[in-house]
Amino acid sequence: MHAGFPQATTRLVDVLRIGAGADEALKPFLSRAGGKFVAKTMALLLTLGFGFVMRDGLLDQEQSDKAKAFFEDNFVIIDPEATGGKRYYQGTFLIRTRRADDDMNVFFGFCLSPEHLLTKRPWGECLDPLEVVQAKVLTEKQADALEQAQGKVDLVIRFRDVESILGLLCGAGVDIVGMLLDNVVQLQGNVGHLFKLGAIGANIQQAIQSDVAH
Repeated sequence: MHAGFPQATTRLVDVLRIGAGADEALKPFLSRAGGKFVAKTMALLLTLGFGFVMRDGLLDQEQSDKAKAFFEDNFVIIDPEATGGKRYYQGTFLIRTRRADDDMNVFFGFCLSPEHLLTKRPWGECLDPLEVVQAKVLTEKQADALEQAQGKVDLVIRFRDVESILGLLCGAGVDIVGMLLDNVVQLQGNVGHLFKLGAIGANIQQAIQSDVAH
């Protein structure tokens, strides 16, 4: 097991919790069981959490500039061979549980439609945070097909069951190392993308702390 897995996984959980904090109305629902319900909630938490720092970018020029700066630092990759000399981070993920009865499947990805990343505002072009990260709930059949399709998903994050996910989101002081060792969480695919998730999560937290300090 790679020594960095626990930290990267913890960052992902932190982002989900940021998403919960972004919408206080979600908190009472986090303890409810039911795979479909948990999937819908997780999809929303992913969207809110990873888009948190960029969420106010549609309000005015100053916020727009801050959102663009965060986006440039975290999602833009300099590539001389790409059109315009840059490309976007487009990692794709599938979160599932091993217990099929849970029917808990969430697909999410970044910059899936680069042509829609910018939208018009009175002060000019502005980053649309809802296009930076997108998440949707899948059925078991859809998730199976997506997982088996070549090149459609970079990393599958598979939890033991819905209760394991709720324990992460609602519990305090969760032992990520213990969960990995106990096979509560399994990773399949390019685990490098987990570290990218962790890095983005760390930068989100840093940006939030910087705003609070000021």
